[in-house]
Amino acid sequence: MKTEERSPGTGDIQGSAWSPFRYTVFTVLWVATVVSNIGSWMQNAAAGWLMTSLRPQPFEVALVQAVTTLPMFLFSLPAGALADIVDRRRLLIVVQIAGVAVAALFAIFVWSSGSHPTGC
Repeated sequence: MKTEERSPGTGDIQGSAWSPFRYTVFTVLWVATVVSNIGSWMQNAAAGWLMTSLRPQPFEVALVQAVTTLPMFLFSLPAGALADIVDRRRLLIVVQIAGVAVAALFAIFVWSSGSHPTGC
């Protein structure tokens, strides 16, 4: 492991804002987080766009955007407690697989209703 030069008495690591990218693990995690966030932003934009094309009522479009944050609001504390109890790696794998399954199910629903733009 690399040792960094520290300024005397402060314990601060000397270097630029880019110095953490010298570590492969940090770089990989940072890139994965950026890609994941971009995917989440794309999903949020697509959900609003789809709702606008299905039923252009402002309240309903806003409700869709609000509901996308509801799982984070409801499950963040219980998920943190669960992550302390069970193996985090397996929990992450199970949750990611469940998320992919739900996203695929939504995609199938949207694709199958392609001939009915009003949702009827």
